[in-house]
Amino acid sequence: MRVLGIETSCDETGVALFDTERGLLADALYSQIAMHAEYGGVVPELASRDHTRRLLPLIQQVLDEAGLARQDLDAIAYTAGPGLVGALMVGAATAHGMARALNIPVLGVHHMEGHLLAPMLEEDRPAFPFAALLVSGGHTQLVEVRGLGDYSLLGESVDDAAGEAFDKAAKMLGLAYPGGPQVARLAERGDPGRLRFPRPMTDRPGLDFSFSGLKTHTLTAIRRLEAAGELDEQARADVARAFEEAVVDTLVIKCRRALDQTGLKRLVVAGGVSANTRLRERLERECEKRDARAFYPRGRFCTDNGAMIAYVGAQRLLAGEHDEPGAMQAVPRWPMDSLNKP
Repeated sequence: MRVLGIETSCDETGVALFDTERGLLADALYSQIAMHAEYGGVVPELASRDHTRRLLPLIQQVLDEAGLARQDLDAIAYTAGPGLVGALMVGAATAHGMARALNIPVLGVHHMEGHLLAPMLEEDRPAFPFAALLVSGGHTQLVEVRGLGDYSLLGESVDDAAGEAFDKAAKMLGLAYPGGPQVARLAERGDPGRLRFPRPMTDRPGLDFSFSGLKTHTLTAIRRLEAAGELDEQARADVARAFEEAVVDTLVIKCRRALDQTGLKRLVVAGGVSANTRLRERLERECEKRDARAFYPRGRFCTDNGAMIAYVGAQRLLAGEHDEPGAMQAVPRWPMDSLNKP
């Protein structure tokens, strides 16, 4: 089965073609980062309009790369949520329109299930069951994964997601959007011994996260340095280092608890923040101590992409799932633990 995957949940237009026998045939991505950077964050209306401009050319690009025509498609999968509703509707309307014209099935896919199973696109893929850390701009969750659609939420952020906290810290430090990579680069020059920020919610049992207080602590530290006339470039790097280490330590502590609680030996780490080098190094060390293994998607599949949507869509389509004719889905909020097991 050849499945076209469409991802338009936020600020990246992703398209991919997945063959259930041959694997990933082609993928393409257009990022809107440059457009949104001058506003310091994603502007939903601009995002929707840009998806409208980019999507059909990207679909044609992927088909050309795979040497296929639209008539060669067997099904279409698209991101149905969660995300920006206007952006989601662009992908959903395109998918349903194409599917109706080609008389093939179409299916709305959960965005975070795409991230969750993105490592399955790799040759060295994890087997079920595993624990998963989903860590991005909009979500920070720990999930026990027993199979496709068989998920138990172990913990999640009660306020800001880790990626959102990175973006806000970057803004405080005068760094460009998106903030995560900028903070990480600045932190490389920071003195790890100068400042220490709290590791939120690690002094109590449980697997939930909270990064709002850390954000406030970061702002207070910056203002204190500024008032003392000490907020030079080195001090900004020291703040970035202290912030990054606090976030990484918090994520690692919670992952360690999740592995101990579930007794699992495989940990999947996915979402945009999973590309953070310091986080990967620390998780690798923790897994070694427990005779466990960590799995990640390749770099370009850490952020939003069409390949993960095509893959998940293919698995669910094979299980007999599909949207009813005309039942286009665009769901801005969609708890992942409400997903069904095929």
